[in-house]
Amino acid sequence: MKKNTALKIINPILLLLLINQAASGLFHGQYSHQAFEILHEGAGKVFIGLAIVHFILNFSWIKASYFKKRAV
Repeated sequence: MKKNTALKIINPILLLLLINQAASGLFHGQYSHQAFEILHEGAGKVFIGLAIVHFILNFSWIKASYFKKRAV
C-alpha cells in the first residue's frame, strides 16, 4: 500500500479516535466501568498505535521540516 493511501485511511480514524477520547473522558460518569474501559482505555491503545504508524509514515516530512541542515 502506498504511503498516501495509508495516510488517507489512518488520518480520519485518528480523528474519530481523538473525538472518542475527548467525549468518553468528558462523559466518564455516564458510562459503566466496563463500557468506559472499552471506549476510553481500549480505544486509547488503538489511538497510540495508529499515532505511531502516522508518525513513521510522515517521518520523511518531519525530518525535512524540523531537522534541516544549517548553512555555515
